[in-house]
Amino acid sequence: MQWLRRNFVAGFFVTVPLFISVAALIWLFNVVDGATTPLYDRVLGRRIPGLGTLTTLAVIVVVGAVARNVIGRRVLARAEAWLLKIPVFKTIYSPVKQLIAAFSPDNESSFKRVVLVEDPRRGYALGFQTREFTVDRGRGPETLLAVYVPTNNLYLGDVIVLPRDEVLATGLTVEEGIRIILSAGTATPARLPRERL
Repeated sequence: MQWLRRNFVAGFFVTVPLFISVAALIWLFNVVDGATTPLYDRVLGRRIPGLGTLTTLAVIVVVGAVARNVIGRRVLARAEAWLLKIPVFKTIYSPVKQLIAAFSPDNESSFKRVVLVEDPRRGYALGFQTREFTVDRGRGPETLLAVYVPTNNLYLGDVIVLPRDEVLATGLTVEEGIRIILSAGTATPARLPRERL
């Protein structure tokens, strides 16, 4: 029963964000395609397959450009604050946004770098540095790093707190680290670059 529960929870956290992302893309495509197809048919005089897909991609790129702009960021933040007042929307949107934001290099709370840590149970483990902080345990301030070590397709994992000198920076980008984990290690380069922490 415990095995069943553990696997159900792991599967839930893997499939739900994936399902929500795919459903959101399909919904966005249907909305944009439904709104633009009659317009294109009227202007061009005939239906061109794939124009709705191109329009959807263009809309996503334009929204991304607006989101990176100072004024656009403020407008989107205000719209998001308004939408978060809706109870059901807030329940679904907040966790999905936090999960996606964790992998964004522009987010300050996202993964900082790919690191190797020594795990006494499993040898070396590939993880992502998420935070750096200091703790005073009576010997003066000591710098510690929080490292997230995925155990199941990035969505589940362990947070390990280690002294800075026990963490090896790999020099890999976050995207390369994600690719290595999702490929079960097959995308690991033959030689890892080194980087100073």
